[in-house]
Amino acid sequence: MKKYFQFEELGTNFRTEFTAGLTTFLAMAYILFVNPDILSKADMDQGAVFTATAIAAAVGTLFMGLIAKYPIALAPGMGLNAFFAFSVVIGMDIRWETALAGVLASGLIFIVLTLSGLREKIINAIPAQLKKAVGAGIGLFIAFVGLQSAGIVVGDEATLIAIGDLASPGVLLAIFGLVVSVVLLTLGIKAGIFYGMVITAVVGLIFGLSEFNGIVGSVPSVAPTFGQAFAHFGDIFTLDMLVVILTFLFVDFFDTAGTLVAVASQAGLVKNNKLPRAGKALFADSAATVVGASVGTSTTTSYVESTAGVGVGGRSGFTAVVTAGFFLLALFFSPLLSVVISEVTAPALIIVGVMMASALKDIDWNEFEIAVPAFLTVLMMPLTYSIATGIAIGFIFYPITMLLKGRTKEIHPIMYGLFFVFLAYFIFLS
Repeated sequence: MKKYFQFEELGTNFRTEFTAGLTTFLAMAYILFVNPDILSKADMDQGAVFTATAIAAAVGTLFMGLIAKYPIALAPGMGLNAFFAFSVVIGMDIRWETALAGVLASGLIFIVLTLSGLREKIINAIPAQLKKAVGAGIGLFIAFVGLQSAGIVVGDEATLIAIGDLASPGVLLAIFGLVVSVVLLTLGIKAGIFYGMVITAVVGLIFGLSEFNGIVGSVPSVAPTFGQAFAHFGDIFTLDMLVVILTFLFVDFFDTAGTLVAVASQAGLVKNNKLPRAGKALFADSAATVVGASVGTSTTTSYVESTAGVGVGGRSGFTAVVTAGFFLLALFFSPLLSVVISEVTAPALIIVGVMMASALKDIDWNEFEIAVPAFLTVLMMPLTYSIATGIAIGFIFYPITMLLKGRTKEIHPIMYGLFFVFLAYFIFLS
């Protein structure tokens, strides 16, 4: 084992790698409860999604550890699950089974693109600042979903949205959870989101806002969601689903690429500005999405929370193997789903939104031709309640403003192609 994971070359050992794997798991364990809560809004069985989430995370992380040998963990992605539930199923009125088939299709396309080497070329075709805008926009969207599910922000006939009833027990619980999470993360506690959820869930129990059904129990059946992606694969051949699949592809493209570079750089694994075994890492991510869609969850992607494990010394793929083991163990803790209500998960959504919005600093707001498509991408995601719409509007405006500015040489041909795809999408909708 030491030889396979190159412990000596990387200056690590079994104890350090185990501690790192546990730290990474604790930093991202919130997804086990947040993901079922979000996808249940799309009428998916919460217990089945819990099991699918743990399986997808365990298998994807194991692939990353054994094949690519990176200390990086995977799980169903935040933002992509919100897009799945709120934009695709609720917003576009597409059945969740068909949406799962779209996730499966994107995973299969990913595998082909990865094996052919085209994935890196497509990533490079999208302007860096638009990539940042997409990440920041998804952050605002996720935070908005969190505020809404907590009841902090509610609908209003006169102003569209307004502040909720701050005296409501549920809203007070969510605000308490947000404050606790902020305090823990500000103090530098890596697993602050997870610990914040635990403390908030306990307080919710004390005040009777949720019910306790035990800690350990049988693994929920995955039957309600298993195989639905294959059964409804024939339903994806529509213009609506083309845009959905493109969005799944696009967001996961940059989410994974950015996370791989960030975590590998922190671990000192980048050599000569290149990522060793990048193809294997991208393949692990693609295969994880296919596995996740097969069992019943939205797109699986690499998690930046992996930096928590790297921060305590994780350097090899064994860190990921340990994390995968804890995700499998977590399958037996499904009774906690009755305790982790929406008001408990809402703070996690808001905090993740804050973290993703940090990408705004990397956009050059002084260049108007860049600022316009970037701003519209970020703004229109929460305002239209659709990640896909935000991306589409931004990608339509980008070639227009760049052409008018005379910067035609900077526009990649792929961007022209996306311009016409998204334009056709809006024409079709109207």
